Amino acid sequence: MLLIVDFGSQTTHLIGRRLRELGAAITILPPEKALAAITKEEPKGIILSGGPSSVYEKGAPQIDKKIFALGIPLLGICYGMQLTSKLLGGTVVSGKKEYGPATLHMKDRAWPIAKDLPTESTIWMSHGDEVIAMPDGFDTLGSTDHVPFAFVANMKKQIFGVQFHPEVDHTEYGSQILKNFLSLCNVAIQEHTLDPALLEASIRETVGDSYVIGAVSGGVDSTVAGVLAAKSLGDKFIPIFVDNGLMRDGTRQDVEKIFNGVQIKPIIVNVEKEMLKRLKGVTDPEKKRKIIGGFFIDVFEQEMQRLVKSGKDVTFLLQGTIYSDVIESKGTKHADKIKSHHNVGGLPKHMKLKLLEPLRDLYKDEVRKLGTLLKIPDEFVHKQKFPGPGYGVRIRGEVTKERLEQVKIADDITLEELQKANLLHTVFHSFPVMSGAYSTAVKGDGRVFEEVIALRITTSSDEMTFGWAHLPYETLQKISSRIINEVPNISRVLYDITTKPPATVEWE
Repeated sequence: MLLIVDFGSQTTHLIGRRLRELGAAITILPPEKALAAITKEEPKGIILSGGPSSVYEKGAPQIDKKIFALGIPLLGICYGMQLTSKLLGGTVVSGKKEYGPATLHMKDRAWPIAKDLPTESTIWMSHGDEVIAMPDGFDTLGSTDHVPFAFVANMKKQIFGVQFHPEVDHTEYGSQILKNFLSLCNVAIQEHTLDPALLEASIRETVGDSYVIGAVSGGVDSTVAGVLAAKSLGDKFIPIFVDNGLMRDGTRQDVEKIFNGVQIKPIIVNVEKEMLKRLKGVTDPEKKRKIIGGFFIDVFEQEMQRLVKSGKDVTFLLQGTIYSDVIESKGTKHADKIKSHHNVGGLPKHMKLKLLEPLRDLYKDEVRKLGTLLKIPDEFVHKQKFPGPGYGVRIRGEVTKERLEQVKIADDITLEELQKANLLHTVFHSFPVMSGAYSTAVKGDGRVFEEVIALRITTSSDEMTFGWAHLPYETLQKISSRIINEVPNISRVLYDITTKPPATVEWE
């Protein structure tokens, strides 16, 4: 067993996933419980996660220094490295902030922790503090252009530190670093596989004789969760599609096709007018998410009552919640809340239905693999992700019928041009945002002052880190020209080239 000490990082759970994929059993605990667990369980290795705090700020999470004297291999990541350095006598300051890609220059690759790493590679940073003086006994293995102590080691004490995040997909040789650490912990490397049968059995055990209604949106997550439930429960699973007007055109037809494939007819509830009524005058992103999430629950509880009257004992609501939804909604004690996902932080406090979330610990790439194992057609498994609140969070400010029509036209144009250029399958997301910003333009020799649309087109695999898609200029030009010409009252188009971190994918 390896112990991961969670200081609130968005990627603590992802560290665990990477280690499990390599064959390690892991336990994740908050720092205040770590020493007792180490004494009792005697783990083969310890990992100190990143986190949103600064090591020198009041109330920052700490750990007992005794763990550094136990002789157990220890890897500090980001905040974990900074805290290790501070507690052992190094110096940490508020240094150059870095978010996103950087180049790691390896100075010493002879150490076991650096086995099979190249001289240079891309790593992913997300930090505001940095170590400017390492404790005695540490050697520097690698640095970046801005961080001299990016990769350090004290081989005698088996303590290692990285300022970057080896667990994220965008760090090129991150898995190799974790493999090397497992080798130092004497943990054998073996492949981990998803087993749909185990998930289906878990659903049946949880549900018992109850009926389950499912929140299905046509997206990858709810589709995979819904088909998994259908295969587990048969006609005791009832999918419900809430047509609130905030989804892409054709979504209803996709939902019907998906569940026809497993011989289940979904219930369609049309609430577009009521949705727009509830969002009228609302501009705050968190409030919008909570209104949308709360309205979903209202609809599902109404459907539950109707089904109960017909003799069906409905107890559970199935959601396609995945781990990235959970952690951004403050999924752990020391984590920051990034935003309230409609299916997590956006839910009302008191619900009549119990939640059933079989994908809650999985990442996007794992969900797609599971979908393939369930024999869901590729057109749905590899469908582009669309947020649960839909266009509601792609319209900055108030959601009106006019702005909803604008963003839908721009979205269709973006998808069409990427498809024509044979690029749609190469990106993770592609969508326009009604920015809420206005600028001057000249149309037909006349001055106009109209809204700006921003394009957000990204690359990712597990939805924890994102890059921006390096599209051909010609494709961007075609998308921009068509949006200006075909979408009413738009003055210009911008291209968002911000990575995650620091930016989230959605603007709201």
